[in-house]
Amino acid sequence: MSLTMINDAPLMSIWRRARPYVFVFDPALSIILALLATFSLVTLYSAGYDFPGRFEGQVRNFVAAFLMMWFIANVPPQKMMRFAIPVYTVGVMLLVAVFVAGTVKNGARRWLTVGSLQIQPSELLKIGVPLMLAWYFHKHETMVRFRDFLAAGVLLVVPVGLIAKQPDLGTALLVLAAGVYVIYFAGLSWKLILPVLVAAVIGATALIFVGDKICQPDVNWPGMHDYQKQRICTLLDPTTDPLGRGFHTIQSAIAVGSGGITGKGYMKGTQTHLDFIPERTTDFILAVYAEEFGFIGIILLLCLYSALIFRGLVIAANAPTYFARLLAGSITLIFFTYAFVNMGMVSGILPVVGVPLPFMSYGGTALVTLGIGAGILMSVQRHQRLVQT
Repeated sequence: MSLTMINDAPLMSIWRRARPYVFVFDPALSIILALLATFSLVTLYSAGYDFPGRFEGQVRNFVAAFLMMWFIANVPPQKMMRFAIPVYTVGVMLLVAVFVAGTVKNGARRWLTVGSLQIQPSELLKIGVPLMLAWYFHKHETMVRFRDFLAAGVLLVVPVGLIAKQPDLGTALLVLAAGVYVIYFAGLSWKLILPVLVAAVIGATALIFVGDKICQPDVNWPGMHDYQKQRICTLLDPTTDPLGRGFHTIQSAIAVGSGGITGKGYMKGTQTHLDFIPERTTDFILAVYAEEFGFIGIILLLCLYSALIFRGLVIAANAPTYFARLLAGSITLIFFTYAFVNMGMVSGILPVVGVPLPFMSYGGTALVTLGIGAGILMSVQRHQRLVQT
C-alpha cells in the first residue's frame, strides 16, 4: 500500500461520514429556488441601482437563508416535533412582550429591542404555528374529533389576534393562512369551510357595491384601524387619492402595463429608474420585473412558482408520517399565499398589505423564514427517501 493511499484514507473516511449531511437538497426544489434567487438578484440590481449596498445585502440574505435551509434539511421531521411546543410558546410570549413593551415605528408596535438588535417575533410564528398545529393533530391522529378542531382554532387565534393588534394585518393573514392550511389538511369538513367562503364572497361583493358610501371620511368601521379602512377603500378606487394612498397601486399598474409583451429591456424601466415605483426593491419588485421583462417574463416567473408549489405538494403527499405531511403541505401553501397576495397587491386586485414576493423581494427576516420553510420540505423529502431505503 502506497504512502499516498495511507494519507488519503482518513480524509476519505471523514468524507464518507460527512457526505450524507452535505448532499441533503432535493434536486428539483434546488433548481427552482436557484432560478428564483437568480431572478431576484438580477431584478434587484436594476431596482436597487440607486440604493448602495442593497444588492450586496441581498446576497448576504440569500447566504443566510441557504445556511438555515441546509441546517433544517439535516433535522429529521421526528426531531422537529420536539420543538413544536417550545417554538410556539416562545413565539407567543414574545408577542405578549411586544404588546407590553415593544418598539413603536410608524404607529405600529411590532418589534422588540435587545441592545442594538431589533427582532420581529411575528416572523417566528409563520413557522411556529403550522409546526404546533401539525404536532397537535399528529398526537390525535387515530381519532380527530370536532373538539380537536376547536382546540386547534384556539391555538391559531391567540397569535393571530396578538399580531393583528400590533397592528400588522399582512403578517396576521399569513399566520392565519398557515394555520388554516394545517387544519384543512387534517380533515376539516367542507360543510364547515363552504359557509365561510360563501360569506366572504357575499361580503366582498357587497363591499364593491356600497364602497362609495362606506368609504366616506366620517364613516367609522368597527374593529378596524383607519389605515386598514383606507387600504380597502384605495383598492376599490385608487384614484380617490392618487398622490397618497393610491400612489402605490396606480404607479405599479402603469409599470406592469408599460412592459408589454417583451418588456422595455433590462435596466431600461422608466417607472423604475425615474423613481415612480415605491418600495421597488421589496413589496413592489414584481412591478420592476414586469416593466423590464414584460408578459413573457411574468409567465416564466409564474411557471417557476407553479413548479415550486407542485413539487412541495408532491413531497407532502409522499411524506412518511402524518406530522410531516401536514407540515409540508402547509409550508407549500404558505409559498402560494405569499406569491398570490403579493401579485394581487401589485396588480391592484388585493389591498396593499406589505407581503413580499417569495425569494424575490429584498429582506433578511422574510427570506430566512422562507429558507427555513424550504429546509423543512428538503428534510421531509430526504427522510422519506431514507425510510424507503
